[in-house]
Amino acid sequence: MRIDKFLKVSRVVKRRTVANEVCSAGRVTINDKICKPGSEVKVGDEVAIRFGNGVTRFRVLMIKETVRKEEASEMYTLLEGKEVE
Repeated sequence: MRIDKFLKVSRVVKRRTVANEVCSAGRVTINDKICKPGSEVKVGDEVAIRFGNGVTRFRVLMIKETVRKEEASEMYTLLEGKEVE
């Protein structure tokens, strides 16, 4: 799955256009490599996103095309950083 779509489906980022912009700005890494919006993310990958002065890191636990709001947080586990809203 594309990283921009994963960020939106998992509700780490609220809108896909915002996820796309964050990736394009070079603020998202997958396994410590800067990624583009179309970069593929797989189960087990570690993703880091720079928001302002902080960094949020999480590990991908599952990939699904659609999930209910209540299940979105089950797609990843937070490693460090701010809590995802």
